[in-house]
Amino acid sequence: MKLRSRIIAFILIVAVLAGSMSTTVQGILGDIKLGLDLQGGFEVLYEVRTLDGDKPSSDTLADTTTALGNRINAIGVSEPSIQVEGEDRIRVQLAGVEDQNSAREILSSTANLTIRNVNDEVLLDGSDLKEGGAAASFDEQNRPIVTLTLKDADKFGEITQALATKPAGENLLVIWLDFEEGVDSYAAEAMKPEPKFISAASVTQKLQTTDVMISGSFTVEETKQIAGVLDAGALPVQLTEIYSTSVGAQFGEQALEDTVLAGIVGVLAIFAFMLFYYRLPGFVSVITLTVFTYLVLLIFDWINAVLTLPGIAAIVLGIGMAVDANILTAERIREELRVGRTIKQAYKLGSKQSLTAIVDAQLTTLLAAAVLFYFGQSSVKGFATTLIISILLSFVTAVWGSRVLIGLLINSGYFDNPAWYGISKAKQHAPEENVDTLDLTTKFDKIDFVGNRKKFYTLSMGILIAGAIVIGIFKLNLGIDFSSGTRVEILATEEVTQQEIIDYLEEIGHPSEDVVISGDDKDTAVIRFKEDFSQAETLAFKAQVAEDFGAEPSVSNVSPTVGRELVKNAIMSLAIAALGIIIYVAIRFEWRMGVGAIVSLLHDVFFIVVAFSMFRLEVDLTFIAAVLTIVGYSINDTIVTFDRIRENVDRVGEIKTKEELALVVNKSLRQTMGRSVNTVLTVIIVVVALIFLGAPSIQNFSIALLIGLVTGMYSSICIAAQIWYTLKVREMDKKGGSVKKKEKSSWGSDEPVV
Repeated sequence: MKLRSRIIAFILIVAVLAGSMSTTVQGILGDIKLGLDLQGGFEVLYEVRTLDGDKPSSDTLADTTTALGNRINAIGVSEPSIQVEGEDRIRVQLAGVEDQNSAREILSSTANLTIRNVNDEVLLDGSDLKEGGAAASFDEQNRPIVTLTLKDADKFGEITQALATKPAGENLLVIWLDFEEGVDSYAAEAMKPEPKFISAASVTQKLQTTDVMISGSFTVEETKQIAGVLDAGALPVQLTEIYSTSVGAQFGEQALEDTVLAGIVGVLAIFAFMLFYYRLPGFVSVITLTVFTYLVLLIFDWINAVLTLPGIAAIVLGIGMAVDANILTAERIREELRVGRTIKQAYKLGSKQSLTAIVDAQLTTLLAAAVLFYFGQSSVKGFATTLIISILLSFVTAVWGSRVLIGLLINSGYFDNPAWYGISKAKQHAPEENVDTLDLTTKFDKIDFVGNRKKFYTLSMGILIAGAIVIGIFKLNLGIDFSSGTRVEILATEEVTQQEIIDYLEEIGHPSEDVVISGDDKDTAVIRFKEDFSQAETLAFKAQVAEDFGAEPSVSNVSPTVGRELVKNAIMSLAIAALGIIIYVAIRFEWRMGVGAIVSLLHDVFFIVVAFSMFRLEVDLTFIAAVLTIVGYSINDTIVTFDRIRENVDRVGEIKTKEELALVVNKSLRQTMGRSVNTVLTVIIVVVALIFLGAPSIQNFSIALLIGLVTGMYSSICIAAQIWYTLKVREMDKKGGSVKKKEKSSWGSDEPVV
C-alpha cells in the first residue's frame, strides 16, 4: 500500500532543513573565526624565565599572560589567543593583525616610564602611574599626545614646586621610556637597553594635579603603542622566542579562496558520483552530507573554535569519510535485493548488517584523531578538532539521518523498483532460489586473493627493502618543524626564478641555496634557512622583503628545542595510536586480526615515508596529521573487511579445512572490494581537488593522504586479511580443529574461533 504521508513527511523535513540552513548559513560563516593562515597574522611560542633565569611559578605565568593580554588589547587585536603550555611556555596567536611588526615589538618590550631632572635623578617612575592611567589623545592643536594619570597629586606638586624655583635650563622635567625590542636570550644586566628620551618640559609653577600630558613628535600609532605598553607595565619575566610563524594577509586570502574552491569541486564530484551510482540512496546521502557540512560549521561557531587551513581540509575530508557510511549501507541493501529480498526487507537487513562495521570503523578513526588532538600543536590540533567533530556528526547524519529519510521513501511504497537502487532485474535472483549473499557474483571473482598471498607478501617485502635503501640514500627532507631553522615564503607580483631569489637573498645578507619556486604562476618562492632568525632579524627581513616585493613574506622560526620535541611527540603519537588500535581490534575481533591490522598500518606508514623521501617532499607537522589520518582511515577499511569475514564465517557455521576457509575469505574480500574501491574513490576525488586546486601549504598533506588511501586499500585486502588467514591456518594445523562461530560479541556479531 502506498502512503503519501511518508512522501509528504520527507518533503517537509527536507524543506525545513533547507530553509533553516539557507537563512542562517551566511551568519554562521560570518561569525566563524578564521585562523592566521586564512587571514594573515602571526603566532609565537615563548619560553618563560624569571629575571633570575629560573622557571616561573604558575602565578608568574598567569601574571605574564595578563600583561600580554593588556598589551594586545591596546593595539586593538580582536579575539587574541594566549595560552599557557606546560610549565614554562606561553603561546600567543594574533590573527588578522595588520601591523605585525609593531605588535610583535609591543609583546616582548619592557616599558618603564621615568620622569627625571636635568641631573638624571629619577623623580617619578611607572609605579607612580595609576593603573590604566596612560591614554593616547590629542592636544588643542590636534597633535598626538600621551596623557598620564598619576596616583598622588601632592607628590607631583612638591616636585614641580621645587623645579619652578630653579633657573631656566635647570627647571626641566625630562621624560624617558624603555621602549626597545625585547631581548631574545636570557640577558645579563649589562645587556639591558638604555632608556629612550621622549620629551622635556620647563616648569615655571607648582602643578598640584594628577593629570600629565606628554607631547613630542609622535604619530598616532606611536602614542597608542606608548600608552598600551605603559598600561601593561613591565613584564615580570624574560621571554625567549622558540617558535614563531607569520602569514601575510595576501597569503591568507589566497589560501582561503583556493582551498574553498577545491573543497566545493571535490564535494560536488562526490555528489555526482553518489547520484549516478547509488540512485535513491545516493540522493539521500547528498541531503545528509549537506546537513553534515552545515552542522560542522554550526558546531564550530558554537564552541567559538578557530577555523584554520588544515581545518578546512579536515571538513572536506570528513565529507569524504562520512560518505563511507552511506556507501556501506547502500551496498548491503543492493546485496539483499540481488538475493531476492523485497525493498523493505533489503533496507531492514542492509541497515542492520552495516551498522557494526560503521561503528567499529568510526571509533578507530576517532581514536587516531584523539591522539592527534592530545599531542598536536597549533593548526594540527585544529585539524584534529575538526576531524573529531566530523566523525561524531557523521553518526548523526550519515547513520541516523540517512536511515530516517530513506526509510520514509521506502515505506511510502513509491520506490519498490530495484532500479531506484542501481540494481537491474537481470541481476536479481528469485526468492525461491534461496541464494545466499555469500554466493553472489562480483566483478572481482577471477581474483584469487588467498592463493596469491605469497605474491603479495613478496611484493610488500620488496617495497620494504627498496624503501629502506631509498631512505638510507635520500634521507628525509625534514621541514623546520623537525630540523629547526627558518622557513620563508615570498609572494611576488610576477614570475620569478630560483636563481633570481638566490641572488636577491645574497644581496640582502641572508644567503640560502634551499629555494623552491611554486604556485600556478611561478610567483611564490619558498626558502629554508638552517639557522632560526632572531626577532630583530625577522622584523628586518620582513620589512626589506615587503619593500622590495610589495607584500610581507610568511616567516616561520623553530628553535632546536622545539624541533626535538616535535619529533618526540610525532613518534609517540603514532605509537600510541597503533597500540590503541591493536587493543581495540583484539577485543572486538581476535588478536590475529589485530596483528594483521597493525602490520598493514605499518606497511602504509612506511610506504608514505618512502614516497616522501624519494620525491624529496617536505616532512612537517601536517605530514604527521596526514599519517595519523591514514592510520585511522586504513584501519577503517581493514575493519570493514574483517567484519565481513567474520560474518561469512558465522554464516557457513563450521569450516573444517583450509580450502574452505580460503574460499570464505576470498568471497568476503570480493564482496568488500567494490565498497572499498567506491569509498576510496570518493575520498580520492576530494584529495586530488585539494592537490591541484588547494593552497600550496597543504599540498604535501594532500599528497600524503593520496598515497595512504591507495596503499591502505591494498594493505587491507592483500596484507591484513592474508596475515589473518595465514595465522588461522597455522592454528588449525596445530590443533587439528575447525573454524566455527562462538558467542555473541558486544555489538551483536559472532566471533570465529578454532
